[in-house]
Amino acid sequence: MRIVGGKHKGRSLAAPQGRDTRPTSDRAREAMFNVLEHLSIGPGIRDARVLDVFAGTGALGLEALSRGALHATFVENHRGAIKTLTANIIALKESDHCAVLPIKATAIPLCTPPHAPVDYAFLDAPYDKGLSVPALHALAERGWLAPEAVIMVEVGAREAFAPPVGFSEVKEKTYGAARAVFLEFRHKVA
Repeated sequence: MRIVGGKHKGRSLAAPQGRDTRPTSDRAREAMFNVLEHLSIGPGIRDARVLDVFAGTGALGLEALSRGALHATFVENHRGAIKTLTANIIALKESDHCAVLPIKATAIPLCTPPHAPVDYAFLDAPYDKGLSVPALHALAERGWLAPEAVIMVEVGAREAFAPPVGFSEVKEKTYGAARAVFLEFRHKVA
């Protein structure tokens, strides 16, 4: 697994042993970022603040940093994945631009300094567990999403997913066993 674009292009990323973490493939990640770069919404990845939820190896957030994002916050609660994620951040010398929150996505706290609402969020929950919608609610309710933030939700290709109130679907693409749903955050969920 490697970074596919930007200043760290070609650099390897470690992945934890076992089947608890399912990293997004290099090819799918490259295609997802191509979509993000060509959407008519969002401020663009350069100088953006990003949030990588269900971060695993951190590949999505680290890819964004490689492509010029200003800061990435990673949310992950699996100990093995946190260890690998931290090693990947250190290997890429991105520690000054990262924060790791070792918690469940639905337990994310209120967004307070030093954190700020993000322009982009990536959610890559375990497939077929129904975790993406509750995580989106938590992010919206706790102030993590800037107005008109762009969210990329990765689900299984055949997994049911409907964006909750406050989010509108902009685009959807299937990449083998994965489906990426691109959303825009419209307003705070009450």
